[in-house]
Amino acid sequence: MTKDYLRAVYDLETQADTDDYYTAWAATYDDELVRNGYRSPQRCAEAIARFAPFDTPVLDVGCGTGLSGVALANVGYTDVSGQDVNAEMLDQARKLDLYRELWVTDVDEPFPFEVGTYGVLAAVGVIGPGAGPAMLIDGAIRALAPGGLLVFSYNDLALATPEYRDALDEVIASGAAEEAFAERGPHIEALESSSTVYVLRRT
Repeated sequence: MTKDYLRAVYDLETQADTDDYYTAWAATYDDELVRNGYRSPQRCAEAIARFAPFDTPVLDVGCGTGLSGVALANVGYTDVSGQDVNAEMLDQARKLDLYRELWVTDVDEPFPFEVGTYGVLAAVGVIGPGAGPAMLIDGAIRALAPGGLLVFSYNDLALATPEYRDALDEVIASGAAEEAFAERGPHIEALESSSTVYVLRRT
């Protein structure tokens, strides 16, 4: 019987636990998420398509197995690169032959490139409990040139966790970014969970 990873992922407490969990999950991740109605990738892709031309260089932050890259390609983006902290997840993404470039990144230094290299950073289902830290929002904004765009999703748990809500509020209050778009909608249908998709513009 295939293990059901989805319902336990939000209980992970440390980065090491998270990495080990996603390593074990990599081979069945796509099937399980698609089977359970994972909607945030398509919603994020459709949101950013309102603001950024399809030839804009996009970095799929925490791309995992590539579900978000597929969604970005499906709406029309043609220059998509990806990074993730988990090598096994990236091995799955490489099989798609979709990304211009893929690399393993460091959770403590996730954006090791010149500011403005990418016009869009997409962090789909990446920032939140059981995934990436709240500081990724500030780091992503700092990696964009003025006018660059960050699209990301906050699920119900992230929205209910003060450090994640605060990280979003602080990057806007500081004047580093402005909110261009926010829309609540379905996240994972089988869990009856929702997420809010945001687009922030670097000021």
